[in-house]
Amino acid sequence: MVKNKLMVLILILTAILAACASESSPGDNVVKVGTTSAEAPTWELVKDLAAEEDIEIEIINFNDYVQPNLTLDSGEIDLNAFQTIVYFDSFVEDRNLDLAAIGTTSIWPMGIYSNRIQDVSELQEGDQVIIPKDPTNLGRALSLLEKAELIQLKEGFDGTGGVENVVENPKNLEIIPVDAGQTPRGLDDAAISIINSDMAINSGLNPTNDPIFREDSSNKAYINIIAAQTENKDDEVLNRIVEIYHTDEVSSFIEEEFGGAALPVKEPISFLDDYEQN
Repeated sequence: MVKNKLMVLILILTAILAACASESSPGDNVVKVGTTSAEAPTWELVKDLAAEEDIEIEIINFNDYVQPNLTLDSGEIDLNAFQTIVYFDSFVEDRNLDLAAIGTTSIWPMGIYSNRIQDVSELQEGDQVIIPKDPTNLGRALSLLEKAELIQLKEGFDGTGGVENVVENPKNLEIIPVDAGQTPRGLDDAAISIINSDMAINSGLNPTNDPIFREDSSNKAYINIIAAQTENKDDEVLNRIVEIYHTDEVSSFIEEEFGGAALPVKEPISFLDDYEQN
């Protein structure tokens, strides 16, 4: 009888310990970081540097801008790093996710690409223009078209809404929103395509040399960030990973690896508190 009671007690203690382990913080286990293939080389370096401090990172690659946030919210990964602060804020609000931005990474200027023309002035009447359709990048692309003097947007345009914000389109360009991942394929059919830098890199394009018109890289709204679940935003290990990302070694790597396609940002996340879309 005593032996049976002892066995029951052991089983109960084992179950309790297993439950405690499953509820441990990200700092107690491997830290899973979701990112895109374009940003993966930088995270490989961060992974190596973190390992020197006994922090183990597992890199999870994604090919779209939706799943990394949903996967983070569900707890399948601990951090993600792929998106601009304005996209993050919009996505979190629209999907009612409990996520927080905890660090800055870099800015990846958006560009206008073409297989047909060398300058935006060469566009013809009715030419097709491919742009990303997710809400944030769509507004960003429209603003880029306006900066290129191809269209005019409503006064006070704040980056929200779609092509209905175009009030002047002198060349009657046919603006076609598609999934961001499909914008490089648009070069086969359209006169121009507006492509995010990471998507351009994934498609073998050079975001520094290949665009025929390029976004200004100074806009805070388009600085990329590292995100975590809100309940983990103060986790010491996660914030140490942000600090590692901001080291000179990582910044130098970004500058050399991407040749200007990505520009490192080492400001604290509070730097983005007052961002505005241009």
